[in-house]
Amino acid sequence: MGTVDKLEELQYRRDKVESGGGKAKIQKQHNANKLTARERIKALMDADSFIEVDAFVSHRCTEFGMDATEAPGEGVVTGYGTVDGRLVYVYSQDFTVMGGSLGEMHAKKICKVMDMAARMGAPIIGINDSGGTRIQEGLDALSGYGEIFYRNTINSGVIPQISVIMGPCAGGAAYSPAITDFVFMVDKTAQMFYVYIRIGQYFFHVVIIIGSQQRFCT
Repeated sequence: MGTVDKLEELQYRRDKVESGGGKAKIQKQHNANKLTARERIKALMDADSFIEVDAFVSHRCTEFGMDATEAPGEGVVTGYGTVDGRLVYVYSQDFTVMGGSLGEMHAKKICKVMDMAARMGAPIIGINDSGGTRIQEGLDALSGYGEIFYRNTINSGVIPQISVIMGPCAGGAAYSPAITDFVFMVDKTAQMFYVYIRIGQYFFHVVIIIGSQQRFCT
């Protein structure tokens, strides 16, 4: 393979990662009045300042059909750039890729930019839009949450940790934002809960009525 072929292959792979879950899922995100992970980063950061990290990382899970499942960018965009000229590190979960679910490599990407932020003494901004644990990856995914929580804890009071909730944050995805310094939630689209309503109804049969809406809780 010559140099031109390699560059074309690189561009093909980059386009595939940047397209996330594909046009249909991106349109579904827009129909729900939500931006994509990359659009959110673009809106946040200074123009042309964002440098992506580990764009081509992919999972290594082979169970439950995952060997035939592609997850471009592992469902999270990570990197660094500037906001008003100041260095910040950021990760933005991509709901168009497997519902933004967190697997082993998804977590490793987040942990890497958290470590980079700590070394530089810069803020870390997490843009959260995730269905929670990628259950196909089992304990590897749960271990990933543990690594993130550990970094939230050791970096508390060391660097600013900012969470932006822009969609569902289910299960483990709700814990990390809860122990950061600042949490911002978007009206009408942001949700934080430990158990899905239907799961709570099935296992616990507990109902809380808020106004005209019902919420099932543990």
